Amino acid sequence: MNKLIYLMLAGAVVAQLQGCAAAVVGGAAVGASVALDRRTTGVYVSDQEIELNAMDRLGKAYPQKANSISATSYNKQVLLTGQVQDEATRSGAAKLVKEIPDVRTVFDELAVGTVSSFTTDANDTAITSNIKARMLGDDKVPTNNIKVVTESGVVYLMGLVTQAEAKAAAELASRSSGVTKVVTLFEIIN
Repeated sequence: MNKLIYLMLAGAVVAQLQGCAAAVVGGAAVGASVALDRRTTGVYVSDQEIELNAMDRLGKAYPQKANSISATSYNKQVLLTGQVQDEATRSGAAKLVKEIPDVRTVFDELAVGTVSSFTTDANDTAITSNIKARMLGDDKVPTNNIKVVTESGVVYLMGLVTQAEAKAAAELASRSSGVTKVVTLFEIIN
């Protein structure tokens, strides 16, 4: 019901924009994403806020170019990936994110070492894109309910899924080219 109310409000706002095609298309895409998501609209928005808040805090606390940290939130659980220069930065980053309101869990997957190369980042992007495209063609995997994050060939899967969906998604990801490991961070639903 909440999703329907938010979609109607979004439609009313879009109608008032009269001719701003980008806003109409963008609003429709966001509305469709929210409507198909298993998270409530409030949690969906909260996840966006958590990611922005995390990146802001991390950027201010660790502005050095020797660090490359990404934060991904799904259902108020945050995955930290990337590289940091030392263990103190790693533990400090996780602590900073845990202090953000509404964060339930932080999965600290930060690696201590040098920042990944452009080639590694490009390969990770290709792996993620490949997995997402393959998920679209697999009716056992609910694409809208799974986030895929790849870091140095390791694929992280987050989302609200059934046990069968989790298994299907993990198998699909593990059979993808370039994947060295699959880490499932799913919340299992009935």
